[in-house]
Amino acid sequence: MLQHILALALKELLALLRDKRSRFVLIGPPVIQLLVFSFAATYDLQHAPIAVYDQDRGAAARELIARFVGSPNFQVVAWIEHEAQIAPLIDERQALVVLRIGPRFSQEILSGGSGSVQAILDGRNSNTAMLALNYVQSIVSDFNDAWALQHGRNGSPSRLEIRPWYNANLESRWFVVPGIVGLLTLVVTLIVTALSVAREREAGTFDQLLVTPLRPVEILIGKSIPGLLVGLFQGSLIVVVAVYGFGIPLRGSVGALYLGMALFLLSAVGIGLMISSLAVTQQQGLLGAFLFLVPAVILSGFATPIANMPQAVQWLTYLNPLRYFLIVLRGVFLQGDSYTLLLDQYWPMALIGLFSLTMAGWLFRHRMY
Repeated sequence: MLQHILALALKELLALLRDKRSRFVLIGPPVIQLLVFSFAATYDLQHAPIAVYDQDRGAAARELIARFVGSPNFQVVAWIEHEAQIAPLIDERQALVVLRIGPRFSQEILSGGSGSVQAILDGRNSNTAMLALNYVQSIVSDFNDAWALQHGRNGSPSRLEIRPWYNANLESRWFVVPGIVGLLTLVVTLIVTALSVAREREAGTFDQLLVTPLRPVEILIGKSIPGLLVGLFQGSLIVVVAVYGFGIPLRGSVGALYLGMALFLLSAVGIGLMISSLAVTQQQGLLGAFLFLVPAVILSGFATPIANMPQAVQWLTYLNPLRYFLIVLRGVFLQGDSYTLLLDQYWPMALIGLFSLTMAGWLFRHRMY
């Protein structure tokens, strides 16, 4: 019996290796994903954008600022002159941290007191904010130790005050749960549509579908509607659970959220139909869906910040509709964004949806013959 089992296993292995598509699936995607993910999936912060608001301009303040300028973890992107400049830098994600040094910082330190330093953080991505906060605390702590040693005093010369925006307690749930709305919506919609045409081919009903009075475009529209409805229901359900079950604040426009969801679903349906038009069997459709899902999640900013990725990998993220939808979700939930503030996220999803649906239609007609 063992000999027969081994013979069958060897036969299946040889059949797998003889098939060009199977060989590519075994070797190509894992190698490509390894190379991409090794650079993309990093929690380290390098050259995180920081803005400096020095109200003191004394010697002690300059010494503290020099430590931030020389740190490989931060890059000073703006020198603030007045308080009104702070909010736009945080709102537009130009600065992750704003370092605010009080007007009497140097005087208080030199007189033996404790100077005030405030770190204003962009709390929309709680993981990144916590990393940045750890780096800030480390730099301030090193400054305190060096100053105390140099001037022969005890205690901490500077006092760090923390003020996270949009997520006051830096709760990771507020960052993760809105992202799950996009993640699960993509998974369900992509699988439903990726199996639709492949199911017809595998069941032998594809030819019957072609002889109906429906045109190819009408068939594709009919195939896309279930994915859209399922995705809309799934997304709405998770939004309700996020707000009433987990207590995530929904500060922005519900209409802006659903417009983003509709555009995202169109792009997801288009990608799913492209996969389904290429697949012969449901197994191939399912495999194609997961080959897209894993890179889409990693390159979306769901877990690791896109700004941490190499520039070449960041360019790839512009082709990913989930990247834009996550910004819409977190903007509406945490920041209170409206239609106007999210226009830059709407039109890329619309373009991706238009292109993917057009390609799905072309592939569908091409594979008919």
